[in-house]
Amino acid sequence: MASDAGPRPAVRAAQALVPLALAAALAVYVLAPGPGLEPPGLVVLPEITIEQVEFADGEIRASVRNTGHVDVSIAQADVNDRIQPSAAEPGSRLGRLAQATVRIPYEWNAGEPYEIGITLDDGTRFARAVEAAVPAITADAQTLSYLVAVGACVGVVPVAIGLAWRPAIARLRSGARAAVLAFAMGLLAFVAADTMRESLEVSAEWGLDSAYNGTLMAVTAAALVFLAMQWASAAMRRAGAQAPVAIAVLVAAGIGMHNLGEGLAIGAAAALGQAAFASTLVVGLALHNVTEGLAIAAPVARSRVGLAGLAGLAALAGLPVMAGTAAGALAFSPAAAAVLLAAAAGAVVQVIASMASWMRSEGISLSGAPVLAGAGAGMATLYAVSVLA
Repeated sequence: MASDAGPRPAVRAAQALVPLALAAALAVYVLAPGPGLEPPGLVVLPEITIEQVEFADGEIRASVRNTGHVDVSIAQADVNDRIQPSAAEPGSRLGRLAQATVRIPYEWNAGEPYEIGITLDDGTRFARAVEAAVPAITADAQTLSYLVAVGACVGVVPVAIGLAWRPAIARLRSGARAAVLAFAMGLLAFVAADTMRESLEVSAEWGLDSAYNGTLMAVTAAALVFLAMQWASAAMRRAGAQAPVAIAVLVAAGIGMHNLGEGLAIGAAAALGQAAFASTLVVGLALHNVTEGLAIAAPVARSRVGLAGLAGLAALAGLPVMAGTAAGALAFSPAAAAVLLAAAAGAVVQVIASMASWMRSEGISLSGAPVLAGAGAGMATLYAVSVLA
């Protein structure tokens, strides 16, 4: 009599693992050094990225990463095309994605432009220009006070100003309120598009496409965070959170992730001596956050949220600027910046989807004239801010 029982556990495990093992073996054969599947005579060019340049007392430090597909050796360093003595720590030989710090004894002058060049053993030279040399930023009391000021003036205070529109929004009639909610969605749509653009620009500027498949890395990060935010939204609903409050929390979290990425850009610009660019970023982000405070206020305009709750929303959205600025100034990582910016874009897209679903449940037509006009006005407003700031 035939048994209806399936294969034994060991057999089932083998059926699942054998294809994985074969796929891994194929990947090793294709990717491992050696002839593999490379065409005869193929020459793989080296590629490195100078991720950061710091100006310390009597020396210049360049952080170098091998972002190519072959091992490389650092042969020499130069400043403004003049070869200088240098030392690479922990060593001059770099495997794929390995990092080294090249120390160059040099009496530099604050405010002057410099170009730092790194030449490999095959003669290939890579360089990074610094517009104006500034002393390396250290984590002292003065720096921390600066970061607190930036976090307050760029993040928390502008968001709180935007939240001050809440009483006015609460008094609006249904059509005008729908337009304001759609205006908030338009703001968020612009933020999502702009943040993804910045992520892709970071990937292109710092050569992340060859090392990490930068474009796919950004898309993957955005998709994963979108799914995580979708789960968080469902979890809050299961926990009994009011829909408007849950939407406001998601909006604040999405804006906070966006502000974290923007803070990285501000800190990195300051560390690289791009004072004018850093100031422009500060002004632009502050104006953005005023309008984004309105995006947080719109869903909870008629909900019972106290001052403590509003302060928490402002902190969730604004304080990440402080952490981002610190990370960008003290330990900037192009890959981390690209991932965080893309993740913020994914979070904001999920917030837009949640807002749209909630508005439909409130009986608001997403194809109505107030909604379409409000969304268009929101995008146009932030576009104007981005041009004028």
